[in-house]
Amino acid sequence: MSLVAGSYERFIWGFKLKTLKHSTETLTLSPIFSFPSHLSPIKSVAVAGSVAVSGGSDDTIKIYDLSTSSEVGSLNDPTATVTSLALYTPPSLSSFPRNLFSAYDDGNISLYDADPFVHLKTMKIHKKGVNDLSVHPSGKLALTVGRDSCLAMVNLVRGRRSFCCSLGKEASMVKFDCSGDKFFMVMDEKISVHEAEDAKLILELESKKKFLCIAPGMNGLVYGGGEDRNLTAWDTVSGKVAYCIEDAHSSRLKGIVVLSKIDGASEDELFLVASASSDGIIRVWDVRMANKNKSIPLAEVNTKSRLTCLAGSSVKSIKRPLADSSKSSKEEDEPTEDL
Repeated sequence: MSLVAGSYERFIWGFKLKTLKHSTETLTLSPIFSFPSHLSPIKSVAVAGSVAVSGGSDDTIKIYDLSTSSEVGSLNDPTATVTSLALYTPPSLSSFPRNLFSAYDDGNISLYDADPFVHLKTMKIHKKGVNDLSVHPSGKLALTVGRDSCLAMVNLVRGRRSFCCSLGKEASMVKFDCSGDKFFMVMDEKISVHEAEDAKLILELESKKKFLCIAPGMNGLVYGGGEDRNLTAWDTVSGKVAYCIEDAHSSRLKGIVVLSKIDGASEDELFLVASASSDGIIRVWDVRMANKNKSIPLAEVNTKSRLTCLAGSSVKSIKRPLADSSKSSKEEDEPTEDL
C-alpha cells in the first residue's frame, strides 16, 4: 500500500504502509521519498499502483515511479494551475493506469495516455476554474464542478462536454462512489448524494463545519473530514453517521484515502482509512475501532509541513518501468475508444 501527500512548501511525500513482525496489528509508514518537486504549492496528487502524479500552481504535472522511488518526468501541457488529477486503471490492466485526467484553474481539462504519458486533448469545460474532477469506474465519462457554480459531464470517449447545468451555488468537490451508481457533491457543510443516471438528489449529509475532503468507501459509505477535525463515515442509504473518529487530528483534515486491506491480512482483514491534516501528520486508522472507543491510529508519521492533499493505492505495486515523460506530445488527437 502506498500513500503520497503534497504540501504547501512544494514537497512531495511518499510512504509505504507495512506490517511489523508479521503482525497485522502493528503497522508503520515507511518513507519512500521526500523532496521539493514543484516550484510552488502542490494542489493535487493521484496514485495508481506504482505510478503517482502531482500538480501544482506552477502549471506543471510531475510523474513518479514508486517502485524506484524516483521522479521520472514532467508534463508541461497544463494551461494553468493544476487543481485536480485522476488516474484511470481498467480491470484488464490490473494495477497500471491507462489514462491520466487533469483539471485546471482556467476551466480546461486534459486527457493523457498513461503508457507512455502522451497528451491527447485539452477541452474547455467551465467558464471559470475547475474545482474537482471524478472519473466513472467505466472510464467513459467524468464529472466536474467549477467556480462558475456548474456541474458538467464529459464524454471521455469522444473527448467533449456532453452536459452542463447550473447548481446555483459553487461545489468544491465531486466524487463517484465505488460502483459508479451514485455520485457525491460537496457544498460547504453539506454532502449531497445523487443518482448517477439522472443526477436525482437522494439525500443530504450535513456537518457543523466545512468539508475539505471526502472519499467513497465500500458498502455504501462515504468518508468526510475538514474544519471540524473529525473523520466521519456516513451510511448513504440511511443518511446516518456510521461512525466518527473525533479529533482525528489537531488541525483540519486535507485528505482521506480508503485502503481496502493490507498484504497478508487474508483472514483478519483490516479496514483501513488514512487521513492527512494541515498539521503535517498522516495517520492510518482501523475504522472498526471507532465504535469501540479505541480510536487510536495504527500508524502515523509527521512530515512537519503543511499538507494540502493525499492520495493512495491499496494495490500492491507492480515494478513496471515508466517511460521518460519529460517531453509530452502537443498533438490534439482524439482519445482512444478503450478509455
